[in-house]
Amino acid sequence: MIKRYLLLGLLSFAVVLPLHAAEYTIDKKGAHAFIQFRIKHLGYSWLFGRFNDFSGQFSYDEKNPAVAKVMVDIKPASVDSNHAERDKHLRGEDFLYVDKYPTAKFVSTGFKELGDGKASLQGELTLRGVTKPVEIDVQHIGHGDDPWGGYRRGFFGTTEIALADFGIPFDLGPASKTVELELSIEGIRQ
Repeated sequence: MIKRYLLLGLLSFAVVLPLHAAEYTIDKKGAHAFIQFRIKHLGYSWLFGRFNDFSGQFSYDEKNPAVAKVMVDIKPASVDSNHAERDKHLRGEDFLYVDKYPTAKFVSTGFKELGDGKASLQGELTLRGVTKPVEIDVQHIGHGDDPWGGYRRGFFGTTEIALADFGIPFDLGPASKTVELELSIEGIRQ
């Protein structure tokens, strides 16, 4: 009888424990995640690029999305605009200054579901040694089992940052003061 009460007590304790969000690692190994950017070139066209080296993780709970967390580390030296001389300039003091600031980071501070598959992710971006708040417009892409026995979840996000906010001194002209970032993130549940 004592064993039965002890078992019931343990089971009731387990029921009241809070459920935790699922943890995901961003699938960079399988090339299912991208951090891309675009900026106007002299106001005449778009210049596109990406960061090839980054890693991160996120947590998400469908029943309590407000507790979602995201952390991404980026290596700015991996900038790739499909032009070697331009990439060398982007890595230098005029832009990313990777010799002095070899890492960039995003850490979330809040997440809010907006309905219709959309959400808002707030966080702090550290770039070139400067940390500023940013807000990312998020779209849920999908989730479910993968063919290899795992479980995946994906999001797409966009935001815009001002170069001057992060101490980038190079003036590209009045039409090129901001850069648009696109984040396509697919995570594998751990």
